[in-house]
Amino acid sequence: MATGKDLRRLALALDGTTEAPHFDRAAFKVARIYVTLAADGRTANFKFTPDEQEFKCLLAPEAFAPVPNAWGRQGWTTATLAKLNDAELGSALETAWAHARPKKAARKRP
Repeated sequence: MATGKDLRRLALALDGTTEAPHFDRAAFKVARIYVTLAADGRTANFKFTPDEQEFKCLLAPEAFAPVPNAWGRQGWTTATLAKLNDAELGSALETAWAHARPKKAARKRP
């Protein structure tokens, strides 16, 4: 059973991740936000592709559901953390993190 503390620990261990406030949630980002944690620490919203979202929701419907708005149609997915173990949470974080990291290093100018 994962918790908000587990999410924070695992997310901040991913290369380049920082934490910042995002409305009433904590956001974890590299180049862009890839997951937000609810203030109560019970749920988190992950940035998946629509195909990844569909797979996660079919595989574990008790744990994952599309965010019920336009963000959800773009792949943002709510996870109930208590329904995930550390390995499942880590996998979800790594998937979302891969979408947010910079695609290539910035070019240095001469």
